[in-house]
Amino acid sequence: MSQHQTHRWRGVVALSFVAGAIGLLADRPNLIVLAGVGIVFATYPRLTSSPAPVLELDRRVSDRSPNPGDVVDVTVTLRNAGENTLADLRIVDGVPAALSVVDGTPRRGAALRPGASVTFEYSVEAQSGQHSFIPATVVTRDITGEHERETTVSDETELTVTGRSDAPAGRDVTLDTVGRVLSSNEGSGLEFTRTREYRRGDSMSRVDWKRFARSGELTTVEYREERSMSVVLVMDARPEAYRALADEPNAVVRSVAAAKQLLEPLFAGRNQVGVAAFGREFCWHSPGGGTNQRVELHRLFDTHPAFAPTPPRDAPPLDEQVELLRQRLDSNTQIFLFSPLCDDEIVTAARRLDAYGHAVTTVSPDVTDETTVGERLAATERAARVSTLRRTGIPTVDWGPDAPLESALANNRRAMA
Repeated sequence: MSQHQTHRWRGVVALSFVAGAIGLLADRPNLIVLAGVGIVFATYPRLTSSPAPVLELDRRVSDRSPNPGDVVDVTVTLRNAGENTLADLRIVDGVPAALSVVDGTPRRGAALRPGASVTFEYSVEAQSGQHSFIPATVVTRDITGEHERETTVSDETELTVTGRSDAPAGRDVTLDTVGRVLSSNEGSGLEFTRTREYRRGDSMSRVDWKRFARSGELTTVEYREERSMSVVLVMDARPEAYRALADEPNAVVRSVAAAKQLLEPLFAGRNQVGVAAFGREFCWHSPGGGTNQRVELHRLFDTHPAFAPTPPRDAPPLDEQVELLRQRLDSNTQIFLFSPLCDDEIVTAARRLDAYGHAVTTVSPDVTDETTVGERLAATERAARVSTLRRTGIPTVDWGPDAPLESALANNRRAMA
């Protein structure tokens, strides 16, 4: 708890001395009396102290386990549990950084007698992950306004957002490279390759019966064999990546949401899918398939510290984490790298992984602005990094703040066509 003086009466003291001096020189008793009253008012706060407030906070949410995009109502009650009247009280609730207030306000002012309370409500939009409310900040002033105390009061409140967003349902959110890949081996796939002379033991379902009807020649149809793809979704969750536009989720929150959308078409294509992250610690979950793997990856995105909506204080060097990832990748594993491309290090990492033979595709949420010179410079530097990746053959999805992910992916497909 901190206390300081506002010095709001400093001007009154100066005016009182001026009035007193004029009253003495001009023999005006009324000015002398006025000066005396002013000095008393200005001196009184200096002779008193503001008692420390005793406060109790009760915070309640309408749903502690909402789905992404749900609106959660927050009700806050602050009670004066002390024996002194709080003439001027102001509270700002501790909304988690990754949650946006969509209705109401987390601020309130009040005057509270002993035992009295004030209640206010506001609403936030749920984002994937675990979100802990921080202590509310309370500022109190005494009746004179000269003494001001700032303190915090807490009530442990946490939202766990583990559901799936309904936004991508029924939509094509895949890239050209998402899905099953074709091998050079001929077998029982779906893509026609050639016909050859029938051999004993060939399946009768693969005989070209139309050709047999025309020419009497017995031939077998060959198809290109399909095999599943091994994919790792890699998240750039370093401190540098936690950038955001005003009142918008930061790049890591957006990247996690995008990765979770891509899980569905990847698993629908019977691919082997894994997850990794560069951040406060290296995160790795090896590729796998099936329902259990999909559930595990959703849980990992929602609960692992590497995907937290708030930035870490520091992180291991990126090149060390890239090496840890490379050691765990199979030779044919493809990579989807989610990053705002906020520095050259992540571009170097993407090119390094691609050079090792892992086909890299970058999905980059754009969190730059052009309202100031510094922000315009950051936007220009990011655009240059996008161009660098594309020139080196790494497909890069430039995902703007107002565009749905599926639109950004569609634009990328058209650009690659």
